[in-house]
Amino acid sequence: MTETLPIATDEVTREPIHTRHISFEGFRRSDGLFEIVGQLADRKPYDFAPPSGPRVVPANEPIHDIAVHVLFDLDMVIHAVTTTMRAYPYRDCSGGGESLQALVGLRIGSGWSGEVRKRLPAGETCTHLREILIPLATAAIQAVNPLRSQSLLDATDANGKPLKIDSCYAYGVSRELVLQRWPDFHRPHKT
Repeated sequence: MTETLPIATDEVTREPIHTRHISFEGFRRSDGLFEIVGQLADRKPYDFAPPSGPRVVPANEPIHDIAVHVLFDLDMVIHAVTTTMRAYPYRDCSGGGESLQALVGLRIGSGWSGEVRKRLPAGETCTHLREILIPLATAAIQAVNPLRSQSLLDATDANGKPLKIDSCYAYGVSRELVLQRWPDFHRPHKT
């Protein structure tokens, strides 16, 4: 069991200073493709003046309110990427999504984070759009996995080992799921 420190006690109080909401929604489209939308919103409970000039963002109004829409197929290949930037702190921010076109043709899956970082240099891309893209991949996979579940469970490497083994904690080689589904590949946990 993991021990944690208390977040607040009678002796320690907390004052809210920032809220960030990140959310993802997945959609099946009538054209046979899928769309995942990642949204990020930042707010402060006080008036905020970005260092860029005289503009002030009123308390609880969004400093950032941005989204990325990724259109992909069942093989997880990206067909289109668009961005929406409703609120941002600097005038130049609105162009920060143009570089995301470098993702078209990329497959969402293994190596995703590294490819995003490689294809979207920090000085050419909105940092927050890049931040959304990293967990967007797992949200996209979760959205379509029920449609791909049997083929994912049946997929094997060149030696016949199911690719699902060791893909996450629950499918770890020593776990009960592996023992139930693929007993020949199960390896008891070493103590």
